[in-house]
Amino acid sequence: MSQINVGFVGYGNSAKTYHLPYLLPVKELNIYAFLQRGAAPSGEDAEPGSHCTVDFPQAKHYRAADDFFADPAIEVVIVTTHTDTHASFAKLALEAGKHVVVEKPFTRTSEEADELLILAKEKGLLLSPYQNRRWDGEFRTLQHLMNNKALGEITEAQIYYDFENPPWIKYLSAKEYTPGAGLLFGLGSHTLDQALVLFGRPKSVTAFLKVLRGIESEIEDTYTVILQYDTPLLVTVKTTIISCMQQPLKYFIRGTEGSYIKYGDDVQERQTLSGMTYKDADFGVNPEDEYGHLVTYKEFDSKSQTYDEGAKKYVGRYPTLNGFNQGYYERVADSVRRGAPLEVNPQTSRDGIRLMELARESHNTGTTVLWS
Repeated sequence: MSQINVGFVGYGNSAKTYHLPYLLPVKELNIYAFLQRGAAPSGEDAEPGSHCTVDFPQAKHYRAADDFFADPAIEVVIVTTHTDTHASFAKLALEAGKHVVVEKPFTRTSEEADELLILAKEKGLLLSPYQNRRWDGEFRTLQHLMNNKALGEITEAQIYYDFENPPWIKYLSAKEYTPGAGLLFGLGSHTLDQALVLFGRPKSVTAFLKVLRGIESEIEDTYTVILQYDTPLLVTVKTTIISCMQQPLKYFIRGTEGSYIKYGDDVQERQTLSGMTYKDADFGVNPEDEYGHLVTYKEFDSKSQTYDEGAKKYVGRYPTLNGFNQGYYERVADSVRRGAPLEVNPQTSRDGIRLMELARESHNTGTTVLWS
C-alpha cells in the first residue's frame, strides 16, 4: 500500500518533541506538509529546529490555512497548535475530508468535543486525541498487572503527575479563568485519561484547585480530583508544583491481592530531550532503579519477586515495560489503512474534558458533583 500523507498544523515544541520523534519510525506515514505561518528563514537564521523547511525540506510548506486544507494529497492532519485552536483546526480538517489527530487537551469544552465527534461520524472520518501517555512504560506496566489480576480487585488508586517548581510555570500568568486554562486541562489531560481508561466513568467528582505559584489567580497550578464509583473503588488524581522529593510519586495502587508503587516518570521524554532517538537500543527502557515495587499474596513473576516468609507475601521490584509512544502512530496507520479500531477513542477524551468541567464546578461550589 502507498504511504499515508501527513500534514502538521503548527511546527512548535509539541510537533518537534512529542509527535515527530514517535511518528518518524512508522514507515507507513509520510511527512508531506506543514502549515506554519512564518516565512522560511535564510542564511544564519536557517538553523536546525528553526522552521519546518529547514528540518523537512522535502515537505510542502503552507502559510495559509485555506491552501493547506485544500490539498487533496493530505490524508491525516495532526493539530499541534495552542489549546484554544485545537477544536477549530480539527473542524476545518474534518470538513476538508481529512482524518485528524488532535494534541491534548482535546478541546476546551465538552460541547466542542461533542461537535467534533458528531462531525467525524457524519463524514466517516477518524478522529483521535493524542493520548500518548497510554504508551508510557509505567502505565503499560500497571495495565499489565491489572489485566493479569496481580493486584486483585482494585480498591484505591492514586495517580500523580507532579513538577517541582517548573520553569515554564511563569507563563501561567493570567488572573481570570477561561475554558482550557490551568494545569487541570494541561497535565490532567494525561492523568484523568488514564483514570478513565483503567476504571471508566465515575459516579461523582470532588475537586480542590489551588494556586501555589505566589500570585492571586483563578487558574490553578495544583489540584486534587477525587473520583468515586458505585463500587468501593476510590481514585485520586493529583498534580502539584511544590514537591521536594528525590523522585516524584507516580502511582500508588491498592487491591485485594496486592499493591503497586511507582516513582519517577516515563523515560521517553527525558531521552528525547537529551538527543536520543528510537534508533538507540536503550530508547524507552526504564532504569532498574526506577522500577515500581510490587507486593502480592500470590506469586506473579518468579524472576522479580521474593517470598517474604514473615509477611507471607511476594515482594520485589517489578520491571517496567518499555515506553513505546510510536505505538500510537502505528495504530493510527493501522486504522487508516486497514480499518482497525482506534486505540484512542475520542469519546474517552471527551469524557476527560467533562471530568475537568465537573472538577471546576465541584471546586467552585464546594460540593461533590454527580457525573452528568
